[in-house]
Amino acid sequence: MEGGEGSGKTSQIKRLQAKLEATGKEVVVTREPGGTNGAEAIRHVLLSGAAEPMGAEFEAMLFSAARSDHVEMIIRPALAAGKTVICDRFIDSTRVYQGATGDVDIEFLKELEEIACEGALPDLTLILDLPPAEGMKRANARRAKGAPVDRFEKDTLALQRKRRAAYRKIAVENPERCVLIDASGTEAAVFKRIWTVVEQRLEEGIVAGRGANHSRAASEPAKSP
Repeated sequence: MEGGEGSGKTSQIKRLQAKLEATGKEVVVTREPGGTNGAEAIRHVLLSGAAEPMGAEFEAMLFSAARSDHVEMIIRPALAAGKTVICDRFIDSTRVYQGATGDVDIEFLKELEEIACEGALPDLTLILDLPPAEGMKRANARRAKGAPVDRFEKDTLALQRKRRAAYRKIAVENPERCVLIDASGTEAAVFKRIWTVVEQRLEEGIVAGRGANHSRAASEPAKSP
């Protein structure tokens, strides 16, 4: 599950987990950076902004180190056991945040991906697509209730717009894996769009813990029927 700030990933992941478990699937929910003790420590460094002065390339290497531990300790064992893994952010966040808006060379990022993932890539990536102004409004409302501010939520609206464009570009360039989901409206309405896509993939046998990565995606956000 990918998306910009305030796109609703956490809420939608909870809904998706519950829905999949209701169908009898064993689901592991995790996040990046994080998921393991070592990766969570790196998460603190990254989201606190402590690594920001070192530059985007250094941040990308930290993300990669966290991802390598995460894949080996959490994701790969879960897939081997036939479980379904839902991850809050993965490789596309690095491509967007450190690549598209951090100016880190994409080939360098791909090399880091290969080292960290070693073939453990998503069968399906849902990108929650929301106008940045609305996303920042949601993020600000969340902070008003006491939620901590992370290093990336404080960035400018112009930078958030650039990230949205980068996510949409990834969806177009990776149609076998990525689907844009219109994240506007109520949580229930957004989840209906998500489940329409996931249910189709389940029927095609693609999202089952070890899918084949071959199906449609959309260059425009999926909407309710």
